[in-house]
Amino acid sequence: MTPHERASLRKSLRHARRSLSLREQNDAAVALHNALADQRFFRSAKRLAFYLANDGEIDPSLLFAAALARGQECFLPLLHPCGENRLLFVRYRQGDRLQRNRWGILEPRLQARRRVPARTLDVVLVPLVGFDAQGNRLGMGKGFYDRTFSFRAAARRQRPLLVGLAHECQRVESLERQAWDIRMDRIVSDTANYQPQPI
Repeated sequence: MTPHERASLRKSLRHARRSLSLREQNDAAVALHNALADQRFFRSAKRLAFYLANDGEIDPSLLFAAALARGQECFLPLLHPCGENRLLFVRYRQGDRLQRNRWGILEPRLQARRRVPARTLDVVLVPLVGFDAQGNRLGMGKGFYDRTFSFRAAARRQRPLLVGLAHECQRVESLERQAWDIRMDRIVSDTANYQPQPI
């Protein structure tokens, strides 16, 4: 797939998710919660990382609320302040103030005492633009998640568990994997749960 074809696919899939009605988005969020909230890997995780839905992404806020209510440690991504196209993860507590980053996405303020290394998280819920059933993910094109979790490929680590979240309309038959792409351990949509075989 050429860079132009990849960009065209990204544009098409972003349009598809943004075209979902408010009711369809709400129904998808409920279905996502029902699919994951009682999964053992989710309930037993001590440290969970979430994202705040943007640009038509499937919304994990019901899962976020459930984890907070259970007393699990919940984290949100923050753009690295030094412009390294990486993410930092900061613990979120109910009522914490959020601020908008350079793309207008809400994120927590950087507080050193609440920041944890990405490799110490148990489960990370990852937004995506497109995916295939083999666990390949198409992101927004900046490589934030791929760079942040590149240690997974280098050391063949299985922690944290990377779970891609999407609307089913974002699934494609096959995505060409780039050398820097970090494969998802699972992908969960509003209608299906994909568990790719390990490579």
